[in-house]
Amino acid sequence: MSNPLLERWEQTYCEIAPAGCYIALWLGFYAPEEELNTFPAAWIEEYTVRGLALDDPLMRWAYGNEGVIRWSELATLDPGNVLRSYAAHGLTFGAVACIPGESEHPMRSIGFFARSDREFTDEEMQKLHDELLADHNSMKVEGNLTPAQIDALRLLASGMRQKEIAYELGISQSAVKARLKGSIRKMGAKTAAQAASIASRKGLL
Repeated sequence: MSNPLLERWEQTYCEIAPAGCYIALWLGFYAPEEELNTFPAAWIEEYTVRGLALDDPLMRWAYGNEGVIRWSELATLDPGNVLRSYAAHGLTFGAVACIPGESEHPMRSIGFFARSDREFTDEEMQKLHDELLADHNSMKVEGNLTPAQIDALRLLASGMRQKEIAYELGISQSAVKARLKGSIRKMGAKTAAQAASIASRKGLL
């Protein structure tokens, strides 16, 4: 199923970060409301199997800071040599960006961007940050359901359970929960079923 947001992300971010990127918008306890991962499949599998998120200096920096920074500047904060593992998969140079949450909208957005040939320029770093900030802010708009949220609500409205929705969309059940949670907020609803009903009445499904 076509997702215009992901297609735009791939054009915007992957042009600057040809080796791959990971973007998570409105990252909550379970999962982000929207995400894109174009890193090599072998790296995604290794990262998951080895549980590298706990030792990843990029992830630690993103949860404790805001702005944008080059991966090379975090080398001293990498006792587990996770960045060396990134490089083994062609993800040699990179940048990590983080947009912090606010009191009204506490969830943050993060982006990991990679190149295999050279460091990012200052101009590229700024563009990555600005694009991530714009995407982060776009999630605040009430009633502005994303294509991914619409997909989840449409399947929920058809009678599917969250586990079935996850299977149908090829995502985790926690990602489904995150999408439905965002839909509830944007529709001003109390439950996912109510959000689906409101969205349907508005002709969004």
